Amino acid sequence: MSKSYAFIGLGHLGGNLAVSLIRNGFAVTVFDRDPAAVERLVALGATAVKSAADAAARAGNAITCLPSPKVSEAVLAGPGGLLEGLPQGGSWIEMSTNGRDEILRLAALASAKGVETLECPVTGGVHLAAVGKITALVGGDPALYARHRPAIEAMCAKSFLMGPVGSAAVIKVITNMLAFIHLVAAGEALMLAKQGGLDLAQSYHAIVASSGNSFVHETESQLILNGSYDIGFTMDLALKDLGFALAMGREFRLPLQLAPLVSEIFQMGKQEYGGSAWSTQIVKLLEDAVDTDLRAPGFPAKLEL
Repeated sequence: MSKSYAFIGLGHLGGNLAVSLIRNGFAVTVFDRDPAAVERLVALGATAVKSAADAAARAGNAITCLPSPKVSEAVLAGPGGLLEGLPQGGSWIEMSTNGRDEILRLAALASAKGVETLECPVTGGVHLAAVGKITALVGGDPALYARHRPAIEAMCAKSFLMGPVGSAAVIKVITNMLAFIHLVAAGEALMLAKQGGLDLAQSYHAIVASSGNSFVHETESQLILNGSYDIGFTMDLALKDLGFALAMGREFRLPLQLAPLVSEIFQMGKQEYGGSAWSTQIVKLLEDAVDTDLRAPGFPAKLEL
């Protein structure tokens, strides 16, 4: 068991995960391009350094939570990256969302330097990460998982060892694909309720209690009904993950129908509102198309537990 970790990537998700480590007594060394994110963690007890390599050398093990495989590779193997600082026998825990091919390739780069990889993407939303109740999907050697399980459980309420490295990437892409399909469906359902003359708040609760309910409806529909859409997850990130799902479909020779359609809808959303718009704003395409907002009183601007 290690009680010391470098943490690289302190965005909406990573910042909350790092806070959970600190809250549970782990020594955390941080590096991020955003000085404000670093300052927030330092105020809570983290140590700041000047590079990913410095963080890795200080801690001996490193955790990353980054927006794309390209960024993950740069942080891992680029100049000043983790592999310049991690010792032989050190561990890299990758909590970013990657495709299977990407994480296998990056794990091979780490292995060539004597560094073991544990992939550990998370699912459930930023609001659950903020209180240590998010779920970890793990791929890697069982003994390595056992070694770092205390840190994973400090950040996550549940964790599932899915198999060797690459396994977690598959299930994470699946869960995200389902989430985006459910999001588009939830928007259409709420608009049908609106146009049918129903009270939207009452419709929301009726769906929650029905066979048509989903985790996405329970959570993200609240932000749609509030009008903030503030899920902390962008159109660009949604399209990245849908791209992974489509690539898996091609690799496995599956005639996927819903995932390609939802990907096209998100491409339209990005074109209309920009890649940095919240993914929940995909429902605004339908709102704008019929010039009708989906709003109801009593729903939060941000998700709360």
